[in-house]
Amino acid sequence: MEIPLIEGEFSTNEALELIVKMIEVKIKFHESKVCNSQLEEDIKSRENKIKNLQKSLYDSRLFLNTKNSGVKIKCSIHIE
Repeated sequence: MEIPLIEGEFSTNEALELIVKMIEVKIKFHESKVCNSQLEEDIKSRENKIKNLQKSLYDSRLFLNTKNSGVKIKCSIHIE
């Protein structure tokens, strides 16, 4: 099953706004799991995922800052 979330052309500001919002949701999800977990392995794994998401956001900002015009975004969720 596939759920299309984002598909289209956006200004760099709109693209960044969408990316920030989506990554924030995922970070909050992992933060809530960290708060409810007592397993150190799970906590470390989720903290690592949060760091990777923050790095991806940083990289996205750098990439979008190089663009003078709009960008295309295509984002889907694949469920197997």
